[in-house]
Amino acid sequence: MRSTRRIAAAAAGTLALALAATSCSTGGGGGGEALDPDADLSEQTLTVSVWADYYPEDLAEQFEEATGVKTTIVNHTTNEDIVAKLTASADPGIDVAFVSGQYAQALGEQGLLQELDKSLIPNEENLYPEALELDYDKGNVYSEPYAWGTTGLCYRPDLTGFAPTSWNDLLDPKPELAGKTTMLSTDRWLAMPALKAQGYSLNTTDDAELEEAKAQLLETKPTLLAYDDTTFYSKLVSGEAALVEAWDGWCNYGIAENPDIEFVIPDEGADLWVDTMTVLKSSENMEAAMAFINYILDPEVQTWVAENILYKVPNQAAMEALDPALIEQYPTLGITVDELFEQEVIVDLGEDSLKYVDLNAEVLATN
Repeated sequence: MRSTRRIAAAAAGTLALALAATSCSTGGGGGGEALDPDADLSEQTLTVSVWADYYPEDLAEQFEEATGVKTTIVNHTTNEDIVAKLTASADPGIDVAFVSGQYAQALGEQGLLQELDKSLIPNEENLYPEALELDYDKGNVYSEPYAWGTTGLCYRPDLTGFAPTSWNDLLDPKPELAGKTTMLSTDRWLAMPALKAQGYSLNTTDDAELEEAKAQLLETKPTLLAYDDTTFYSKLVSGEAALVEAWDGWCNYGIAENPDIEFVIPDEGADLWVDTMTVLKSSENMEAAMAFINYILDPEVQTWVAENILYKVPNQAAMEALDPALIEQYPTLGITVDELFEQEVIVDLGEDSLKYVDLNAEVLATN
């Protein structure tokens, strides 16, 4: 199925400003109180905020049937959308929020998230060991991973005439590809190809390195068909584009319509992004929230995610249950954990995130 969710449409600088303006006092019920492993979950309710089309349609009913918890699922469109809601009020009315890893890091550092009670999340044992060693939240103190992946080049070999291997194939395209390439426009992903092509960290805050990346992006801009975060795979299918910067799962949506489309992680490397589940400290339904996260980490639920969203999940039991034919059809599902961890984990940069916001604005505004 096609997911309309964005892994990080929010400007990280917007998040930094929102959190800086928010008190760390959240009010509400959960902070610091011991949780009851024998709590009657049927007496609790749950509100979960998650990206649309990123979960089973009957998830609320499934969870309620399994636990007795009356559950409401609301959709947010971007990280910016949910972060704004979480930081606007001491009690946003949300118990569990899905956010990307660097946003979980920032929210946790601001005191807005409840530390997870691992005794109530035994299904954490289904995760790959590496999934507890992610730089934005080592040990999964405030978050549990839901899906993960990387970013690379999605392309039509019949239109490119070659197999790209470098970010420079996008940044400095062959003349015949001019006007047939696209790049992602959000701040960290707009900058990443230029940073990686020069051997720099995608988490760099060095002004000289960012200036060099900006210069490259401005040089690349006239060669692009578009900056495109949502329809790039459709452009590949139609043939309007031949080579695009893409998240691996979204490339799969193109492969679903044209099996000749391929994906590659450039030789210079890329990112390791993670979408996570977090519990708000203001929640009055802590036991139910932990039970929900535990439910999501069940291998059967996570297998559904991989089979239908077409993103890899950090749940080892679920990935080992995938039909090999599905991985053959969508090779990005076969990217190994070792290959993922060769990439850089995206982390929150605090106020330095504004440097990426400024870079992004300058590149996109320049004619």
